[in-house]
Amino acid sequence: MMALMYVLLAAAFILSIWAQFRVKGNFKKWSKVPNLNGLTGYEAARRMLDANGLYDVPIEPVQGTLTDHYDPIHRVVRLSEPVYYDSSIAAVSVACHEIGHAIQHKEHYPMLTLRHRMFPAVNFASGVAPFMLLAGFIFSSFNLIGLGIIFFSAAVAFQLVTLPVEFNASSRARKIMLQQGFIRHEEERGVAKVLNAAALTYVAAALVSLLELIRLILMFLGNRD
Repeated sequence: MMALMYVLLAAAFILSIWAQFRVKGNFKKWSKVPNLNGLTGYEAARRMLDANGLYDVPIEPVQGTLTDHYDPIHRVVRLSEPVYYDSSIAAVSVACHEIGHAIQHKEHYPMLTLRHRMFPAVNFASGVAPFMLLAGFIFSSFNLIGLGIIFFSAAVAFQLVTLPVEFNASSRARKIMLQQGFIRHEEERGVAKVLNAAALTYVAAALVSLLELIRLILMFLGNRD
């Protein structure tokens, strides 16, 4: 059983690395393709926010690549400079995805609300879990290992909750982009490539964490026997 778990874990890890390359590759490819309406990421994001009554949500440029995110605490959308300033299919796709999160926040999307409530506990648990697991295995302490697994489980649960949040944000973005005329039907393929590749990174990361959790549980149960 453990041998199979290691094989699955290795396969999931390879999938995670491949997903990272894919998202970067798709972003780079579609960053070279201008959208037919000439909208920059900022312009598309601003229009999408305003169309949904979120006039008070600002958009800020940040350094880096694929550092885009929505900050629910300060209610601000932060777009990486390649997304903020460019008028490519990749730029408007990523920008509108982040606005999807802002809309989720406004509408109290249940899974996003759950993720926000989980975050403080998960942030603590994910920081403590590795030390508890390490100490537990070094000192052969089943109690410490058990607590470490419980804390690690919280982090895994957070990643699983994140999946529907990300998929829903992308779905909202694609629908509104078409309805508002940010993209045309012939550009849908490029948008899908960019957003699906990004979603795959979350799936791969969750799979790696889930398999690692199962491996730890099996090791824990095996040692107790």
